[in-house]
Amino acid sequence: MSNEDDYDVVVIGAGFAGMYAAYRARQDGLTVHGFEAASDVGGTWYWNRYPGARCDVESVDYSFSFDDALQQEWTWSERFATQPEILGYLRHAAGRFGLYDLYSFDERVTAARYDDTTGTWTVTTASGRSVRARFVVLATGSLSVPNRPAIPGADEFAGEVYFTAEWPHEPVSLDGKRVGVIGTGSSGIQTVPEVAKRAAELTVFQRTANYSIPAVSEPLPPEEFAEVKATYAERRVRTRRGLYGSPARDPHPRHPLEISPEERNRVLEQRWTYGGVFFARSFPDQMVDADTNRVASEFVHEKIRQIVRDPRTADDLIPDDHPIGAKRICTDSGYYAVFNQEHVRLVNLRRDPIERIEPAGILTATGLTELDVLIYATGFDAFTGAVTRMDIRGVDGAALSDTWADGPVTFLGLVVPGFPNLFLLNGPGSSGPLSNMVLCAEQQIDWVYQVVAATRERAATAVDVRVDDAEKWTDLVDETAQATLFTRARSWYTGSNIEGKKERFMPYAGGMGAYVDHLGAEADAGFPTLVFESSSRQNV
Repeated sequence: MSNEDDYDVVVIGAGFAGMYAAYRARQDGLTVHGFEAASDVGGTWYWNRYPGARCDVESVDYSFSFDDALQQEWTWSERFATQPEILGYLRHAAGRFGLYDLYSFDERVTAARYDDTTGTWTVTTASGRSVRARFVVLATGSLSVPNRPAIPGADEFAGEVYFTAEWPHEPVSLDGKRVGVIGTGSSGIQTVPEVAKRAAELTVFQRTANYSIPAVSEPLPPEEFAEVKATYAERRVRTRRGLYGSPARDPHPRHPLEISPEERNRVLEQRWTYGGVFFARSFPDQMVDADTNRVASEFVHEKIRQIVRDPRTADDLIPDDHPIGAKRICTDSGYYAVFNQEHVRLVNLRRDPIERIEPAGILTATGLTELDVLIYATGFDAFTGAVTRMDIRGVDGAALSDTWADGPVTFLGLVVPGFPNLFLLNGPGSSGPLSNMVLCAEQQIDWVYQVVAATRERAATAVDVRVDDAEKWTDLVDETAQATLFTRARSWYTGSNIEGKKERFMPYAGGMGAYVDHLGAEADAGFPTLVFESSSRQNV
């Protein structure tokens, strides 16, 4: 392509996945340009800068693996890094690899249209800029479109309003103010303890109680980090083979009901003290066997009762509608203990629902809670929201939002039938958020560029997948989930947090190791499931 606005690859998004996708394209000798709606790299770690934001996967694992020099030169300050440190790491990587030159920032992509006759995509931004590309990589993130609940009167509130998913870059003063937080998912649970340190009054509005495990993010001893760096290659191999994409401690080898109560408690206490989301694998088959899961759930229930002094508040904080791990386990720094403070109050919205938001605060069935500040920690339109809000049109002008009206259908979470030369990253049908998303994205991107190379080697103009093959993969994703306890929760994994969204369990629940095997098997066999067309018209 000769025009300065023509590229081999356009990458949309500049988080972990987008940065590596742009890097790989350039390494492969392809012309590439990226678009990012934010003013800098970082993706979710650019936008989610709310108080208390930190990663729930150990940072030595939640980091790029493709360059050993980067692994050796960067030293994380603690086990579970906070948002500023992760953003600093991504900025360092972008500078190190010259990625800033590949991106246009403050450019939100609004549309992408496939041209059947040329086999190219035209990508358009909100500013009116258009470029053409043979291939488009959607590195838009599984959790990047904030959920804005339709609460009556929301626009009438007279105080300050913030969303955890779009926290201001400038300092926010909460000192001495009456603050309300709506939502107790991951961002709410991380935000609440920090807000409690500054607010005069804090009211937490909870619809659904969630499980949370201490983050336990102590500084990393130098000798421990030296050991990690010395064995990074082996560690990464174990990580990619792991169930969740982490080399965290293996589960206890025996079923919890086969060992003594004292031994069960010792194992769970160790996991609680160790911290992090991998409490979900304390015992074998914890996300498959209901009895095993119940043991872990009841342990956390008792922990909550021990920490929270008021019995009614403790009962309200104990999840009663899903097995532990069926929703992503949250991690916190003193969340449950914060409700022992006199200026902090929990409102159980199942018992005392919100009727409307008024200029002075939130009106529930029992009365008005007056507020100066309202914080929405209400989550995201996960997996599909970032792509369906763009006007993406494939063969014959078909809209992706219409194609997915009854739920997303993909092959390997990467390819959508009828949308040639378009690739998703960490999308529906991939192990995505059920694994280490950084390493999963690296595996996906390596696979994508293998496909790009195969397309060029075969002198094809486009690569697609047949509808029936994508449906087979989507059915496998569903069957895999149905064999687990994941489907026993209404969550963003299923889209049930978004009103009107078709519910379907979207991530692949077979584990990162199995997912990587599927990618490898397809590539090793020469991509037999994909359709390579020497003419741009697809017959799928």
